[in-house]
Amino acid sequence: MLFDPSVVLEQPLPLLATVMIIVVGKTVAAYALVRAFGHDNRTALTVAASLAQIGEFSFILAALGTNLEILPAEGRDLILAGAMISILLHPLVFTLVSGQAAARPKPSKAEQATIEAEREEARTDHIILVGYGRVGKLVAVGFRERQRGFVVVEEESDIARAAEADGLTVVRGNATVADILSQAGISRAKLLFLAIPEGFEAGAVAERARKLQPDIRIIARAHSDEEVEHLKRLGANQVIMGEREIARVMLGALV
Repeated sequence: MLFDPSVVLEQPLPLLATVMIIVVGKTVAAYALVRAFGHDNRTALTVAASLAQIGEFSFILAALGTNLEILPAEGRDLILAGAMISILLHPLVFTLVSGQAAARPKPSKAEQATIEAEREEARTDHIILVGYGRVGKLVAVGFRERQRGFVVVEEESDIARAAEADGLTVVRGNATVADILSQAGISRAKLLFLAIPEGFEAGAVAERARKLQPDIRIIARAHSDEEVEHLKRLGANQVIMGEREIARVMLGALV
């Protein structure tokens, strides 16, 4: 009811500029910010398309600005008209932009390797591997074969040097320490693999990581039912017990 329809006829160019600022300017700014935080192109396009409008709060601000004589009535009318037009255009803009994001072909292996290398370097949306012993080395090989960006956390100096010699990104220190996990990028990591053999120490790492990054997925190893329960209680999403896996594979060999 605040809207004056005459603004469409009386101020078409200022109205067009207002709509362009809302739909185009805001979208471009949102896209640039999301990309600056290290997210992929598809996520950035989706977020940008979602923000290609302004809504009810702009009506309140416009009315308040006019009442306080900070904003002229013409400015309020332009904001209201721009908001209404952007709301009408939003489904079309979102469909077009998100469609472009969804239609993008999957990156090639070389492109994916580059993406994962960038994630590893920026320590964003990556994997943290705690422990580079016998199991950790095998897991790291699997990560490399799958072209996944990851960071190794290792406390033992000689093992850390071996990981570095293998060309891996290594954070030296005890993973139960919050600063070490922070150096590994725990706040922006996607997965945490606990490859250390001590289940109860791994539980302390899982508990610390869960506090620093509540949404991270944690996968750990264990040697007993007690360790499995301990790790799950402290935040591990999945716990793999070696003896069970060996038995499962042996039984699978039955003819």
